[in-house]
Amino acid sequence: MSLIHLSFYSAFTLSSLGLAFHRTHLISALLCLESIILSIYIGLSLWPVQNQATSFTLLPVLILAFSACEAGTGLAILVASTRTHGSDHLHNLNLLQC
Repeated sequence: MSLIHLSFYSAFTLSSLGLAFHRTHLISALLCLESIILSIYIGLSLWPVQNQATSFTLLPVLILAFSACEAGTGLAILVASTRTHGSDHLHNLNLLQC
């Protein structure tokens, strides 16, 4: 395993662990999701270069578009929850209450 692969795997693993264990604020969960998407993007953008495959070169652009949509949706949810509940703490958000 090369050093590049190890760094992408460790970035993805640390981001996933951060999302799993540090769920106090919504903004920290969104940052962990963005770092997961960033590690997937970098890994998918270097994969066609290493394998000399030109058929998968459009895939990182698609991942980047989904990442932008996810970031916009996450920020909209953050603003809406902050306006309605007063903070971005995840323990204040209960989906079972109306």
